[in-house]
Amino acid sequence: MPRNQFEIRSVEDMVKTNAMRLLEQAGIEYRVCEYEYDENDLNGMHAAEKTGMPPDQVFKTLVVRGAKKGLFVFCIPVSAELDLKKAARAAGDKNVEMIHVKELLPLTGYIRGGCSPIGMKKPYPVCLDESAVLYPEIGISAGERGVQLVLSPEALADYLGAKLEDITAVK
Repeated sequence: MPRNQFEIRSVEDMVKTNAMRLLEQAGIEYRVCEYEYDENDLNGMHAAEKTGMPPDQVFKTLVVRGAKKGLFVFCIPVSAELDLKKAARAAGDKNVEMIHVKELLPLTGYIRGGCSPIGMKKPYPVCLDESAVLYPEIGISAGERGVQLVLSPEALADYLGAKLEDITAVK
């Protein structure tokens, strides 16, 4: 596949991820973008580049642990950084810190570079950066590396029961 190219296939033609099955069960429409990924470059900017979507429209999934409230999931544009103070306020906690990458799989069922806010092992509270609603569609991980789900941010937020808040750091 040439650089900056991705493949959109019919959902019927592919092996579905748990996130895809859950969206279908909920009646939520989505598209799938598959792209070649590099084990040495799993950052979200790579996903945006490969899918041809603007980095502000592709969202990464971050898991944090609060001092009192436990785990919380944040979805922010791949071009942004999570503001931990804003994240703590959104989580209703005094402070939060990112979980260690080795905890990701046991806690969520997902691996780094393929973590989706949909279909985690447990239903953790979710906050979606408010910038998501500026777009008719956003990209999020489908739950495996090299596969993005493209869907309505409002439908995603409704499905997850996610808060919409300003949680990114000002650059």
